[in-house]
Amino acid sequence: MTVADLIAGLLVLAGSLLALTAAIGVLRFPDTLARMHSATKPQVLGLLLVLAGAAVRLRGSFDVGMLVVTGLFIVITAPVVGHRVGRLAYREQDMSELAVDEMNE
Repeated sequence: MTVADLIAGLLVLAGSLLALTAAIGVLRFPDTLARMHSATKPQVLGLLLVLAGAAVRLRGSFDVGMLVVTGLFIVITAPVVGHRVGRLAYREQDMSELAVDEMNE
């Protein structure tokens, strides 16, 4: 086992733990806005860590380019999906528990 294999394993393990915490957050948080935060932030970072671990393990392979494209796709699309879910939740639910309602016109 080389140092690169150890680093790859640690990156995959850290990414998996972040994905697990995101899944627990989606199940445990009380409202849609908190669930949305849990579903986007740690999930994206966890996936990026897993992809980085795979890239370290596959160093020098052509598959690393596909991992980079996958990571870029997730980084670009996750905020858009989170924004759309938040807008839909705002329209569909009573948001009276918010301290400041900046979308109320």
